[in-house]
This record gives sequence, structure tokens and C-alpha cells, in this order.
Amino acid sequence: MSQQKQKSQESKFGTNSPVRWRVQESHRVAIACFFGELVATAMFVFVACMGCVQTPFFGNSHFRSGLTFGLAILIAIQCFGSVSGAHLNPAVTLAAWIYGVIGWIKAIAYLIAQAAGALIGYGLLVAVLPEDAIKGVDNPAGACVTVLAPEISELQGVFIEFLITCCLVMVACSVWDPRNKRFQDSVAVKFGLTVSCLILTAGLFTGASMNPTRSLGPAVWNNSWAAHWVYWVGPLVAGAVTSVVYRVCFKGNEEIDLTISNAQMRMIGDAVP
Repeated sequence: MSQQKQKSQESKFGTNSPVRWRVQESHRVAIACFFGELVATAMFVFVACMGCVQTPFFGNSHFRSGLTFGLAILIAIQCFGSVSGAHLNPAVTLAAWIYGVIGWIKAIAYLIAQAAGALIGYGLLVAVLPEDAIKGVDNPAGACVTVLAPEISELQGVFIEFLITCCLVMVACSVWDPRNKRFQDSVAVKFGLTVSCLILTAGLFTGASMNPTRSLGPAVWNNSWAAHWVYWVGPLVAGAVTSVVYRVCFKGNEEIDLTISNAQMRMIGDAVP
């Protein structure tokens, strides 16, 4: 009798039967994407902002800060690009949604993860560094807080952030283009160099944020909100406009296999007017 009962239980709860508590694969992937984006953003903000610290005891330079941000982006994308895409930036996420890379539900989840990640990343920086390294005489607004140069107006700041974010999002759109599918092995390096170049170009004028949540983390922890709206309006508008322009004017519909002679001939023909 006990053997029959045991067999009936095995047939009811056999290995082929679904387990109710087991997370479905689609849900598991969604959770991994959310936490991947959160951890990647926290990692990026922590490493990059630590590289911006400047006090009489901790020297720094504009070149070093720009290089640090680019390398921090490289690390985050290399670690989590295959998990969530490593957007790390609401402007890039907005562009990805408009471009058609992700749906609106995932886009909202990414925005939440990025904001939380930025707060956590900068919070770790506050926890491990001395107080005068975060906010002091040399950085009254706070370490890594994005502020406008004295000669730059808020309107000029918006346009600068808009233009440099357009460059960044254009790179993202080109990566999402099906024609570049075969050239994904160096995405982290490409984004890292792009960010470093843009920070070296515009960092002295606006801080070259290009990323609302990158500005949000330091602003919240230091309670520094001067012209903070500039770092939301400029990048977000740039993300939307650039994505629409690329999708309408430049996006391809198929992957090009360069090993095929027809593809090579077609590319040569397209280049010749």
C-alpha cells in the first residue's frame, strides 16, 4: 500500500512535472536584465566618480577624469553588455525604445534600475572616501557633480549636452543597426573611447554628463541642484531626436555578410555616386 502511494506521488510530482516555485525562463531573463542594469550603473558611477575626486591630497586633471569615465564605461559594458545591453543611461534607453530594440515595459524597468544604480554607486563612494574628498573647498558642489562653467548659460548648457549626447546615441544606433551585427566584439571599446572623447571635448563647459542618472546620483547625495534640469532635458531630447533620425534615414534592414562577393560589390557600388 505504501509503495502504491509512493508511486502515485512520484507520478504526480515527477521530474517531468513543472515545479510551481520555479521561475519561468522569460521572468528569469527579465530579472537578470533589471539587476544587470542596476549593478552595471552602480559600478560605472562608483568607478568613474572616484576618478573625478580632486583635493589637495588627491590630485586630478581633466584628461584623467575623461579617461576614467571611458574606461569605467568599458568595464561595465564588458561585464553586463550580454546581460542587459548595459545602457547605463536613460537617454540611451529612450533611444533604444524608439529605435525598437526594447519594449516600453523594459524601458521603464531600465530607467528605475539606472536611477537606483546611480544612487547606490555614489553612495558607496561616500561610504569609502573621507568627507572632505566628497565635498570641500576644492569642490563646493560635491565630487563629480555636473555643473556649468561660469561663462556658460543654462541655454548653452542644454545645447552642448544635446549635441554631445547626439554623438553618443548615434554610436548606439549604429551598433543596433543590423548591418553592423558582425562587428559586436569591440562594442565596449567603441563606447569607452566615444565617452572619453566627448568628455575631453565638452567636460570643461558642462561636465559632459550625457546621462541624467549619472548627474542624479551625485546631486542627490550632495544636495546640489544648480541647473540640474539641463542634464535631463539635453540628453533625453537628444536620445529621442537622434534615434528617430537614424531609424528613418539611416537604419538598414539586413545584415551584410562581407565574405560574400555580392555584398562586397554592393558596398562598393553604394559608395560610388
